[in-house]
Amino acid sequence: MADNLTEATSPATPRSPRAAIVVIDFGSQYSMLIARRIRELNTYCEVVSYNATAAELDHLDIRGFILSGGPNSVYDEGAPHAAEWVFTSGLPILGICYGMQLLAEQLGGKVGPGREREFGPATIAASQNVPLLADLPSELDVWMSHGDRIEELPPGFSSVAVSENSPVAIMADIPRGYYGLQFHPEVVHTPRGKELIANYVHGVCGAEANWTPGNFVQEAISSIRAQVGTGRIICGLSGGVDSAVAATLVHRAIGDRLTCIFVDNGLLRAGEAEDVVNTFERNLQMNLRHIDASKLFMSGLVEVTNPETKRIRIGNTFIEVFEAEAKKIEGAHFLCQGTLYPDVIESASHGAGSARIKSHHNVGGLPERMELELVEPLRFLFKDEVRRIGAELGLSDEILWRQPFPGPGLAVRIIGEVTEEKVSVLQAADSIFLEEVHAAGLYRDLWQSFAVLTDSRTVGVMGDFRTYGNAIVLRAVVAEDAMTADWARLPYELLARVSNRIVNEVQAVNRVAYDITSKPPGTIEWE
Repeated sequence: MADNLTEATSPATPRSPRAAIVVIDFGSQYSMLIARRIRELNTYCEVVSYNATAAELDHLDIRGFILSGGPNSVYDEGAPHAAEWVFTSGLPILGICYGMQLLAEQLGGKVGPGREREFGPATIAASQNVPLLADLPSELDVWMSHGDRIEELPPGFSSVAVSENSPVAIMADIPRGYYGLQFHPEVVHTPRGKELIANYVHGVCGAEANWTPGNFVQEAISSIRAQVGTGRIICGLSGGVDSAVAATLVHRAIGDRLTCIFVDNGLLRAGEAEDVVNTFERNLQMNLRHIDASKLFMSGLVEVTNPETKRIRIGNTFIEVFEAEAKKIEGAHFLCQGTLYPDVIESASHGAGSARIKSHHNVGGLPERMELELVEPLRFLFKDEVRRIGAELGLSDEILWRQPFPGPGLAVRIIGEVTEEKVSVLQAADSIFLEEVHAAGLYRDLWQSFAVLTDSRTVGVMGDFRTYGNAIVLRAVVAEDAMTADWARLPYELLARVSNRIVNEVQAVNRVAYDITSKPPGTIEWE
């Protein structure tokens, strides 16, 4: 640990701008997915709004741009356009769907409504062997989603692939490295899409494949040391993978000058408080302050049934407890948070705008009077990247694959008023469900799996007696980053085993149901 402290006080080595592909977002639901696909190729990528300035990207060594899809038509009044500096940069540009039409329209071509709209699977046939299609067959199955089409190509472009309803499925200006795709290569429904994206990123743009966990850890540690100097950092631990990896990175950078605060709100999963203390204090030897404030949190939830009121009360209590404890730590001027890239994008006004994030996200919303500077080492990472970084840091699978858990905890999985008795009932049912999911080897395949305690009481029969008990709903979803999610098709045998165990082992419950709602239209959590 002494070596860490000595190293942390030395000046950070200046770093060159990171080589990157920049996705310019015009409101597409797939913009983040494009970035994920590029990062899967070990090349760094950032998503920026269409109105971003060149100065905002000075921290990057940009090798090429991708213009995303979007909900507009390029000829609509007020439709977003790409900034002029993108075209004068001299760098390659790939336009996808709306981005392709924008590329055509801004460079002198003409776009109009298609005679036949294309939504869903299609086959394109290439007429030329261009760098974008290197080592790909002349016919490709792709996923279309458009109502407009190119009517006149801009000067310097030619059509290099067609589909049944698109005379320009791919257009190219090879000398300038400009390409347009009428389809979406980033979705799984375009089977060879990742290879096409790789051809653009590595072949056309010449971007290096050096976005690796090892490189990231080195850069993050250097960045943390440069930001913090000889200062101290507070980190709010939640028990989840994000705060765990963020805390471990900071601990690796500055050692014992990190203090973690774990606020136990009494609304955690069964045994979770003990697991957090055991992991971070005993196994990782971090300075950890475990604050059991469960009585305080519960007192603030008496007779509260509105979900948003629950979130606000829990959030305010968390701030009160966290702030009081943080004041006891002398010389701490920094706050570490496990903010991820989807949070950053969702919080900004990219493309068509962003939805409001729920109240109380992690330790967000801490009052400005605390005057703590944020340290967010994961703010440009997706969840799967965080897990890879955690593995690089040596964290256990138990930590890295722990499913996401809402900030307000079980309060938003208990419909109606939250009481200690209801928390105990839900913890018991939830624990059985997770135990059986683990035993079936399905835990890692699921984004989240949990139980919900409804406010319904139902009639049942146990032996010769009539019962009137609680109804539990099981929820399990698959997702990449929770922007969308699909209900998990769990085996009937697993559901039957879980239902049987809950009804027999949790005395207050006599009925179990399974939620088969996807997001959208539903949300993952019930409240």
